[in-house]
Amino acid sequence: MATAQELMRAQFARFAALDPQLPDTHQLPSGAEAIVARIADGSTVAGLATRNASPPGSAQSLWQAGEVFELFPIVGEQPRAGMDALLHTWREWLAGQASGPNSACTVVWPSRDVEATRAFLDHGFLPLACLAVRPTAPVAYTKPSGTVNIRRAGPADLDAVVELALSELEYAALVGTSTYRPDAPQLKRTAAHVRLHSSDPVWLAEQDGTPVAVAECGWVDTAKSPGGSRLRSGTWGYVNCVSVQEKLRGSGVGQQLMATAHNEFARAGAVGSFLYYNPPNPLSSVFWPRQGYRPLWTMWEVRPATALR
Repeated sequence: MATAQELMRAQFARFAALDPQLPDTHQLPSGAEAIVARIADGSTVAGLATRNASPPGSAQSLWQAGEVFELFPIVGEQPRAGMDALLHTWREWLAGQASGPNSACTVVWPSRDVEATRAFLDHGFLPLACLAVRPTAPVAYTKPSGTVNIRRAGPADLDAVVELALSELEYAALVGTSTYRPDAPQLKRTAAHVRLHSSDPVWLAEQDGTPVAVAECGWVDTAKSPGGSRLRSGTWGYVNCVSVQEKLRGSGVGQQLMATAHNEFARAGAVGSFLYYNPPNPLSSVFWPRQGYRPLWTMWEVRPATALR
């Protein structure tokens, strides 16, 4: 029987062959409960199961369920049969956990691993979000005709930034994991206030002096950020939220906004940029690949947790 360390080595060797942009390893959670599953051929696979809460009033409650059960699979070279067996065992483990309607099961897995994709689909998971990456490169673009101007936003732009961010959240709640909760306006205002008073770049597009689009960006050093462990080492540009007024979508404003952000990332020496988008979103699933992004990790989800098959 292979040990967890042997399974991990085999798994990351397989990841490297699947996608050279994946990191050599990534951080596993501490304090998680280990589960073991047996495959039909007699070999075993393992996983780490965690349970986390997103209490009301927390920022994360806007993009995830109130109770999240996450599995970190360790399946070695058995992405389909191993994942299938592990998900069956995880379902049995979940039966002993109390969960309500505001709950979810999630697994984050390399987007290019189609063998595992089949197992996720068979167990009722949906690919509701993905982490997408873009290599750093300056962008040459033709400014669209009209009176659109791009500038850095500041503290005085708080109301405009919040209004545009809430518009994006309202749309995202229809096509992904986000939820427009009653306290969303205050949560977005608090987050925008912090960002606008930091060194993180926020770009605002204005038409005749009226804000019509925003790109909230930031910086992530993978050596300092737990969230960066799914990226290769270095400093990355992060695209947190992009929102364009409905009447201007398709006009080139979003492309101009992101060209400005990408050129800033390039000037600062970032190794690349990343963001999260929802594959079921008919706008972002087209827009982001056109800007040079492609999926690296897919966030598979089942809501509520009891819907896992």
